Amino acid sequence: MAWFLSDSLAEYAASADGLLRGSPARNTILLGAAETLRARGRAAFGGEAPLFGWWAEPGGEVTAAFLHTPPYPPALTSMPEQPAAALAQALSARDRPVPGVNGDAPTAAAFAAAWHQLTGDTVTVDLESRLYRLGLLRPPWPPAPGQARAATREDRGLLLAWNAAFHGEAHAGGPPDVSLMVDDRLSYGGLTLWEAAGEPVSMAGLTRPAAGQVRVGPVYTPPSRRGRGYGGAVTAAVSQAARDAGAAEVVLFTDLANPTSNALYQRLGYEAVSDRVIFSFGK
Repeated sequence: MAWFLSDSLAEYAASADGLLRGSPARNTILLGAAETLRARGRAAFGGEAPLFGWWAEPGGEVTAAFLHTPPYPPALTSMPEQPAAALAQALSARDRPVPGVNGDAPTAAAFAAAWHQLTGDTVTVDLESRLYRLGLLRPPWPPAPGQARAATREDRGLLLAWNAAFHGEAHAGGPPDVSLMVDDRLSYGGLTLWEAAGEPVSMAGLTRPAAGQVRVGPVYTPPSRRGRGYGGAVTAAVSQAARDAGAAEVVLFTDLANPTSNALYQRLGYEAVSDRVIFSFGK
């Protein structure tokens, strides 16, 4: 049993795609990031070159995988404690900054504990989130005033401001340069605005399809526009659009510390799948 590390997306896909596609909702982060790298190249996330890895059993079966796209922390599939600890050891031996880890709660905790033992870095919880998968979509009733429209390049300034505000409120280690994400989403129609009285009042994004699943996010409504149903309306709109485009699964993450968003998405028909945690490491 061993970790195999590679800087080749093609090699990673050939080795780990079967595992990732076997549970596309739970592996939405790894699948989505790989799809962005295919579309935008190795510099898609603005940090160091990506690193990929997979854990192979003695017979060759791949049972765990990870993907690291700096400046984000490595994202891990679900795995037992042994491969999680072994991955921490493998990454700590490389000359590569590892700012934290993103995984389901047991996996991330096992990696973080091993990382602390190996490096002495402090470990703090950055974000606890819940993955939801769309069941029967139930659009808000009564409907919010307005309608959805695809965002365009003319909306770029607004989108940059709203995405920066979203990550500032989420405290979830967002991208240092939101323009990379905004420009990427605009390139394939992945951002939608809700307009009321001809004015944008809320925003929702969609990732590229990957293994039949699409992830909703970010969803943002400026503070002055909240409490009027715009966030639910734009989320329902992009969720239906993803379904109409053929997505077999539509998923999203919520911050467990935000009861409002968790309740909203459940009212729209999203059902809990699993919990994840992001740990941050510090000296």
